[in-house]
Amino acid sequence: PGVESFPGRILHAHDYRSAEQFKDRTILVIGTSYSAEDIASQCYKYGVKEVYLSWRTAPMGFHWPDNFKTVPLLTEISGRTCTFLDGQTAEIDDIILCTGYQHYFPFMDAKLRLQTANRLWCDSLHEGVVWPSNQRLFYIGMQDQWFTFNMFDAQAWFARDVVLGDIKLPDETIMAKEWSEWRAKEEAIEPTDEANIRFQANYVQRLLQMTDYPDFDIEGVVQCFLEWEHNKHENIMTFRDKPHKSLMTGTMAPLHHTAWLEAFDDSIECYVGTSIDGQVIKEHTVKSSVGDE
Repeated sequence: PGVESFPGRILHAHDYRSAEQFKDRTILVIGTSYSAEDIASQCYKYGVKEVYLSWRTAPMGFHWPDNFKTVPLLTEISGRTCTFLDGQTAEIDDIILCTGYQHYFPFMDAKLRLQTANRLWCDSLHEGVVWPSNQRLFYIGMQDQWFTFNMFDAQAWFARDVVLGDIKLPDETIMAKEWSEWRAKEEAIEPTDEANIRFQANYVQRLLQMTDYPDFDIEGVVQCFLEWEHNKHENIMTFRDKPHKSLMTGTMAPLHHTAWLEAFDDSIECYVGTSIDGQVIKEHTVKSSVGDE
């Protein structure tokens, strides 16, 4: 209640473009996934006054700066006053909805239209790809994602092999049985990042086993994810300064020359380390104003 009369700006993460517009303002970020953490962090970097983080299922659990406050679900808006499930209130200038996206295919015939929540094992699809009642229809990348482009590629390899006849699909009864088995595994996942990552790692490994997609170090990717998550929980404002090794080439990424919180030049010359404001960068140094490195 009260959304229509809220005097500030309400926008979805889809429409967010930059953090400068929220300088010196108090914002409410609703959501607990990547968009919420990234937008909140960007706004902090660019001088937001205060950030309220509203959660429905569970808070994000990071060590946020002092001008951040975690609050439960928003229940009512009256003018600029936002009331939360526990009775707390806050005066908010702008609200950013980081509430996820929907699988939306209005151009598809209803009989062919995927309708599913954003989850690791989404509804209906055989092997996470094939529409059971029309096996010439494939959906790529519909899952909630840890693995991204390698998973999309492996799914495309699988779809290609179905088209070429190299993979023979079972009948719909067997498809339904196999889908149910995967769904049961998904629903039994422990509520930890590692358990979710490993579930999707197993799915990607299965796709690799069924196709000739180039093999890669999936366990190494899992460990990279876990290191990344550790860095985020250690310091949500400095994890971007940590380098990671490519699991494809073995190359360790160089440290960026400027800590993320202090890097405001988005030009390609600055990013690749050739110049800042016309001055040649000769060495990589990272200094951080938030937390210990």
